[in-house]
Amino acid sequence: MTLFRLDASIMPANSSSAELADIVQATRAQARPDESVIRRSIGIDPLPSNAWTEATLAGFTPETDRTPAQLEALALAKRLAGELESADAAILAVPFYNFGVSQHFKTWVDLVIAGAGPAAPLLKGKPTVLVTVRGGGYGPGTPREGWDHSTAYLRRVLADVWQADLTVVERELTLAATTPGMESLRNLAAELHITARATAGAAGEILAA
Repeated sequence: MTLFRLDASIMPANSSSAELADIVQATRAQARPDESVIRRSIGIDPLPSNAWTEATLAGFTPETDRTPAQLEALALAKRLAGELESADAAILAVPFYNFGVSQHFKTWVDLVIAGAGPAAPLLKGKPTVLVTVRGGGYGPGTPREGWDHSTAYLRRVLADVWQADLTVVERELTLAATTPGMESLRNLAAELHITARATAGAAGEILAA
């Protein structure tokens, strides 16, 4: 059995998304202690920003005419797609940055699609946990309702395109404890943290089943 884990945080040492993903992974590991794990930390070890362009252009270029850069990028894309396809389960920890999806994650998605094709069901039927965290509050009735342009995209790619058996663990107000002006939200933020940790544990049990 193989678990694929991806982290997109740019600050892994104090990452809220990594904390929850660790709980998910540890819970699964209790049931599967000998499982192999494939890990990618794309926030601190980012993929080349031009790789998607080169891999895509390679698809429109006859094999004999492909440049070394195109061949290298296409090989990377196929390797990334293969990591997902070969896994039996997946954990993806993707924080919310600047009202949208992390650029590192978007690059990874684009390369996986370049390597596997736009409609390849790489996670079909596989238990998959998406952990996503947001520094502020974006739910109904909040001043920034509708500003979350990340979570729906993540669900669309993982569940609809790649057909994962998806469980989502979410946490909001992660910046309340340290951000001036958010003092009144700190008690709520603490409650949401506790809830998210419990949800992560339950997601890990689903992943282990």
